[in-house]
Amino acid sequence: MPSRERVLALIRMVEQGQFLDAIREFYAEDASMQENGEPPRVGRDRLIEHEWRMLEAHREARTLPGSWFLLEGDRVVIRWVFEFTRRDGTRFRMDELAHQRWRGERIAEERFYYDPGQLRRRS
Repeated sequence: MPSRERVLALIRMVEQGQFLDAIREFYAEDASMQENGEPPRVGRDRLIEHEWRMLEAHREARTLPGSWFLLEGDRVVIRWVFEFTRRDGTRFRMDELAHQRWRGERIAEERFYYDPGQLRRRS
């Protein structure tokens, strides 16, 4: 079960844009990540690779400050708001909830909930 301080450390790292380091630091080796109803990705190395590809596909990715979380036993829900700039210069905002199950001090499972329509919006 994670401590409040451990969850806050994860949030700080993500809000500072240290996405890959956050996966290395906070996810179990056999962790899984799932986008809405898609099949889960399994294994920390695979999670890092997927995140790296996502970052490479965008000119900029940042987490807006002010993320909040709920902690109950080994379950955590974090509300993230991201802003992405695509390679063509268009931008979109991603507002999502991440539901996590922790094993000790590391995330074992994570599933993201968001409106996929956000990905199609351009500004």
